[in-house]
Amino acid sequence: MNAAAPLSFLRNDWTRPEIEALFALPFNDLLFRAATVHRQHFEPNTVQVSTLLSIKTGACPEDCKYCPQSNRYDTGLEPEKLMEVQKVLDEAKAAKAQGSTRFCMGAAWRSPKKKDMPYVTAMVRGVKELGLETCMTLGMLTQDQADELSEAGLDYYNHNLDTSPEFYGEIITTRTYQDRLTTLDHVRGAGIKVCSGGIVGMGESVRDRAGLLQQLANLPQHPESVPINMLVKVEGTPLAEQQNLDSFDFIRTIAVARILMPQSHVRLSAGREAMNEEMHALAYFAGANSIFYGEKLLTTPNPAANKDMQLFARLGIKPEDRAVEQGDDEAEHTLHERIEHAQNDKLFYDAARAN
Repeated sequence: MNAAAPLSFLRNDWTRPEIEALFALPFNDLLFRAATVHRQHFEPNTVQVSTLLSIKTGACPEDCKYCPQSNRYDTGLEPEKLMEVQKVLDEAKAAKAQGSTRFCMGAAWRSPKKKDMPYVTAMVRGVKELGLETCMTLGMLTQDQADELSEAGLDYYNHNLDTSPEFYGEIITTRTYQDRLTTLDHVRGAGIKVCSGGIVGMGESVRDRAGLLQQLANLPQHPESVPINMLVKVEGTPLAEQQNLDSFDFIRTIAVARILMPQSHVRLSAGREAMNEEMHALAYFAGANSIFYGEKLLTTPNPAANKDMQLFARLGIKPEDRAVEQGDDEAEHTLHERIEHAQNDKLFYDAARAN
């Protein structure tokens, strides 16, 4: 075979047995295959950096068993109303200064109401004016709402499938799997890029993980972003006592997602706080090339930003570049200074360990 010939190509017809066979590969063989596919479609030592902000917290009427924002569970979370537009823009400016290239805004709604739309579209326009990519997750959308967000300039819309169709009813009963697929159709129909993934570690089987990835990979067009979340167990939710997911099972899920969706950004999302540096490194090798960056992920902890940059420096990873617009030089310099500081920290760490 020609060394330059791709070993992977885009498919939308994966079968469940094919995907389960990937999960069953010896771990090193699976990672080698995933890393090979990754290198054919991406610069292997770059990671796209996003920041996620909760613009409306808690009091959600849905019954998702993993979610501390559901009003059905007592998790101690204080509900908050929709943030003011200017406060959201201030957070976006801070995220940009820290090196994020995409700003994601999440609201704990079943679906946005008509009265909410002028505010969320104003947020999209304002964040776009800062030179950041925009992403929102607001629950289910009608086609008209998707079109309205598209007109405002929204780049990405996040709406996760969460798990396989077979296991879905064990986790959520207040909306159907088809409801989620319909929202993705509306988003794609409006010309907005799709961000859709799921959660592992909720008690699902390997077959369910294969089923989730099959649904995503067999969409008419692969999601541009595929967030893979590891369950964050929150006291008060029905899954608070769920058994911990084996680390290698999580990495296998990342690797199979990379093989099935070669051109998608596979994102490490919720659960990173519980991942050590070695697990992060394995995930990047397996094809993860996007992270949420910052101290908090909606309502749960996220690794400190400086820790991410220090690990990037130790691994030789750089944040994925974005197009620099006029007036963006200051933010770009800030990001490069953070990387340089992290590299200096690495040199100090190596010297200290040698002594």
